[in-house]
Amino acid sequence: MIDEDLLAYLEQYVTENRKNTFKEVLSQRTRHFTVVLENVFQPHNASAVMRSCDVFGLQDVYTIENSYVNKVSRKIAKGSQKWLDFHRFKSETNNTKECFDTLKQKGYQIIATTPHNDSCYLSDFDITKKSAFVFGVEREGVSDFMLENADGYLKVPMVGFTESLNISVAAAIILQDITTRLRKSDIAWQLTDQEKLEIYALWIEKSIKNVEKFKNTYFQ
Repeated sequence: MIDEDLLAYLEQYVTENRKNTFKEVLSQRTRHFTVVLENVFQPHNASAVMRSCDVFGLQDVYTIENSYVNKVSRKIAKGSQKWLDFHRFKSETNNTKECFDTLKQKGYQIIATTPHNDSCYLSDFDITKKSAFVFGVEREGVSDFMLENADGYLKVPMVGFTESLNISVAAAIILQDITTRLRKSDIAWQLTDQEKLEIYALWIEKSIKNVEKFKNTYFQ
């Protein structure tokens, strides 16, 4: 629950231009699509995908960290990680299944990105359903569990000798295509007013240096 009085107090310390920028960006954010990084250990790849999520308006990133800790390369991410919501699965249990089950409970269909199997071509992908796109580690791709349990498979058309794209490139191509089509559709893809308010309040706090000091002053 948002303390709107506290939010109004903190807003005094953020410029009007910044507040307006937050509201404009939030008007373009979506949870209709989300991205899952499964065991991606290269910080530059993971960070580039995060940057694409921010650029194309996805709010959430899910990371499955079975063998590696997901790290952010600030040089590549360019601060995009600050404005995204991360859901990390890194316990000693079955992180892949836990993430899978969480997304299904939230109403997502699971789409494994892979150039193999009977994958749907990007141009033919149905954007009407809430979808979580799973990107796997280089070479190995997504896990067997994801391949066996996914609701669908997606691939980018390729006509060269190589069979795959770097995951950050594949993610950027896919996200640009599906979000462009989404915004031209009549699908209810935007965040709810409550979601916008919650994220806005969080961004306001992130914009204030030593925000806890200001909050303590308010509560006193």
